[in-house]
Amino acid sequence: RYCFVFALGYLTVCQITRVYIFDYGQYSADFSGPMMIITQKITSLAFEIHDGMFRKNEDLTPSQRCLAVRRMPSLLEYLSYNCNFMGILAGPLCSYKDYITFIEGRSYQLQQSEANGKEDTKYEQTDPSPNIAVAQKLLICGLSLLFHMTITKTLPVEYNIDDNFRATASWPIRFFYLYVSLMAARPKYYFAWTLADAINNAAGFGFRGYDKNGVTRWDLISNLRIQQIEFSTSFKMFLDNWNIQTALWLKRVCYERATFSPTIQTFILSAIWHGVYPGYYLTFLTGVLMTLAARAIRNNIRHYFVESPAVKLCYDIITWMATQVAISYTVVPFVLLSVKPSFTFYSSCYFCLHIASILVLLVFPLKRTQKGSKKHESVQPVWSKKLEEENLLQKNSYSTTNNSFSQKQEITCRYQALKQ
Repeated sequence: RYCFVFALGYLTVCQITRVYIFDYGQYSADFSGPMMIITQKITSLAFEIHDGMFRKNEDLTPSQRCLAVRRMPSLLEYLSYNCNFMGILAGPLCSYKDYITFIEGRSYQLQQSEANGKEDTKYEQTDPSPNIAVAQKLLICGLSLLFHMTITKTLPVEYNIDDNFRATASWPIRFFYLYVSLMAARPKYYFAWTLADAINNAAGFGFRGYDKNGVTRWDLISNLRIQQIEFSTSFKMFLDNWNIQTALWLKRVCYERATFSPTIQTFILSAIWHGVYPGYYLTFLTGVLMTLAARAIRNNIRHYFVESPAVKLCYDIITWMATQVAISYTVVPFVLLSVKPSFTFYSSCYFCLHIASILVLLVFPLKRTQKGSKKHESVQPVWSKKLEEENLLQKNSYSTTNNSFSQKQEITCRYQALKQ
C-alpha cells in the first residue's frame, strides 16, 4: 500500500505540473504517458510480491494465486520489467510473470503445454511467427490513423456545445451527432494501443497459444477489441473491451482489495490515474451511475428477452443504441476536460441520463456482492466475468526460476484457469 500511495502520488504531482504549469488543455506526448504505464507496473508488481510472499495461499483469489510472485526480483529484472523498450512509451501493461516468462524464453513451451494440460507435440517443431499478426495490426493502425486525420477533425466533440447547434438542432439530431462525434474520437486510441501491441508482438511477446483450429493467438496483452467496442450492447461489454489491461490493473489493485464500495473506489482510482483535469472526474463519477444502472437493468429485465431469437435481436438493437448514446454522454467531459464546457453540455441535455440512472436505481433492486467470501469470488464489477476468464486464461507463469518443478506448477495453474 505504501508503494501504491507513493507511486500514485508522484504521478499526480507530475500530472499537476504538466497540466497547470506547462500546457493546460493540450494533448501532448510527454513524460506523463510513460509515467502512467510505469505506475501501473510498479503497483501491480508490489501487490503481486505481497500476495506471493506475505499472504496465505488460501486467502488469494484464483487470479491472485496465478499472478503471485514467490521470489523477490533482482534489480536487473525489476528495471527490465519497468523500462523495457517495447512498452516504455505506450504500454500496454503486462504482468511481471508473463514478462519474465517471455524474457527467459519459456512462453512458447508453457503455452504449448497448457493447451490440453499436457505436452502437445503438434506445435513444437518451430516457434510461432508473429508476422501475420503484426501485419494485421499495422493495417489497423494505418486505417485508424487515416480515419483520425481525415474524418475526426470534421466531427469535433466541441460542436455538441455550440450555441447555434443546440438552439436549432432537434433532439434526435443532437444525439446522433453526439454518437458519431465520440465514435470519431476513438480511432486515435485504436492507433496508439494497436501499434503498442504490434511492437510487442514483433519482439515475440504476446503469444497466447493456439485456437481450436491451430491458428496462433497474439492477444496476450492486447488492449482493445474494436468490433466488440463498436457493437457493444451493454455498458459492461464496452468496458470489457476498452483499455483491457488498465481494466485488469484496476480490478487487481483496487476492486478485488476494496473493503467497501468497490465500484466507486475503482472509478475514482481510474480518474486519479488518468490525470487532474476536472473532466476526468466528471466522466468517471457519471460512469459509476451508468454502470450501476446498466447492471440493475440487465439483472432485472434481460432474461425476459432472451427466449425468442427475434425478440432478442430487437432487444440487442435497442440496447446497442442505448449503450452507444450512454457511453458518448458519459465521456464528453473526458474530451472537453474543463468544468464549464462539461456542465454546459450536461445542462443542455437537462442531465437526462443522470436522472434516468438514479430513477433506475430507485426502481430496480441491485444485487449486492459479498466481498471476501469464497463462494462469491466470481461476482464481477464493471469488468465482466468474461474479462476475468480472459485474465485467468492469459495469466501467468509461476516463478522466475527455471527448475522443472516450478514450470510444472505454472502449467497446472494456467491449465486450471483455462478450464474455468
